[in-house]
Parts: sequence; C-alpha cells; structure tokens
Amino acid sequence: MTRYDFTPLFQHTIGFDRLARMMDSAFQAADAKTAYPPYNIEAEGENHYRITMAVAGFDETELDVEVREQALTVTGRKAAEDKDSTFLYHGIAGRDFVRTFRLADHLKVTGANLANGLLIIDLEREVPETMKPRTIEIKKSAPKSLAEKAKKLIESATSKAA
Repeated sequence: MTRYDFTPLFQHTIGFDRLARMMDSAFQAADAKTAYPPYNIEAEGENHYRITMAVAGFDETELDVEVREQALTVTGRKAAEDKDSTFLYHGIAGRDFVRTFRLADHLKVTGANLANGLLIIDLEREVPETMKPRTIEIKKSAPKSLAEKAKKLIESATSKAA
C-alpha cells in the first residue's frame, strides 16, 4: 500500500498539526497487520455512540480504558496463565493488546461495561451552549429608511439655518 507523508503540512500550516497527525495515524492503522481484538462502532442517535470490543478471556482487572488528549486507549494485559495445561488446539486468542481510537471534539466517554466477553464503551457528544444553534429575536420596529433619514437631516439643517 502507498504510504503518504504529511510532514510538509507541518511546515506550511499553523494549528492543523493535530489534523495531520490524525490523518497519519489513520493510514498507519490501515496498514496494521493485526485486527485484534475485533470491534464494532455504532451510532445510537445523533449524539450517542458505542464501541463494542470482543475481549473473550479477559476480566475487568486485565483491561484498562483511558482517555488522554482526545484519544481513547483500551489496553488488555493478560495475567500469567497456568503452564500445566497441555493444549491440543489453542484457538482462543489471549494476547496483550492496545487499541486506540481518536475522539472528535466534545465527545466524552460516559461508561464502560464488560459482559459475556464483550467490552462496551459508551460515548456521548456534549456540544457547548455557545456552539448550539440559537434563534435571534427580530424586533418589531424596523430601522428607518435612508430617504427618511435624509429628509430629517435636511429639515434639521434648514431649521438651524433659519
């Protein structure tokens, strides 16, 4: 796959470095050889999202969910297993992992649950009041027309001259 270099963006733009890093990390994620653990991202309405990760074999103590600098990172560290077992077939993946998701502005994690081998992370967009659409009240009195203003100026000028 072709690799794109976004370094020139850093030289000619100010304040867009976060965007360039995000695009660069998106291409790196696409190149990643592993897709472990598998996950779904669902939109539940306009401002609610849910990430569901298949983490079979992990319990709450082996998982860590952290948000830092608009990035959600889920880390799984498997505890040492009993080495006395002899597997005839070992098909359940239980390896350590780190999965990172870039979060949009004003998106916050509201909770995480682990049930039936699925880690469910709920997210919600909280748009500040200053960014929400607002209605501007229209006053009933309209500003005077230019002709009315000119007429008033002429009348006041003639009354002063007299």
